[in-house]
Amino acid sequence: MELIADMLLAAGAFGVAVYCFVLSRRLTRFTQLETGMGGAIAVLSAQVDDMTRALIKAQAAAGDSTAELAVLTVRGEAAAARLELLVASLHDLPDSTEPLETQGQDLADRRMRFVRRRPARGEEAAE
Repeated sequence: MELIADMLLAAGAFGVAVYCFVLSRRLTRFTQLETGMGGAIAVLSAQVDDMTRALIKAQAAAGDSTAELAVLTVRGEAAAARLELLVASLHDLPDSTEPLETQGQDLADRRMRFVRRRPARGEEAAE
């Protein structure tokens, strides 16, 4: 009986040794940096770093675009205000329903004069 127990114990120890050997080989292949899972993790880590840098650049570009868009919006609102003033000033013009002869006489009666003067040497010219 002891002989059978010793043989079973030796077979079990041999089986565990084979299992440990196979597990050791698999673990070695799993952690190799070039071909195993360690290599895949290293590649993914490098990709995450690249994506982080790209994200930072994209955020900076978006911030610049936002600032430029804000400036353009302010300019557009100013232009819209000027256009509203111009349209409002068009209401002050005479109607064009009058005959052309009458318009010509009115224009002849109301001669417009433009006076231009050169700025003095010390003055700056207006824009």
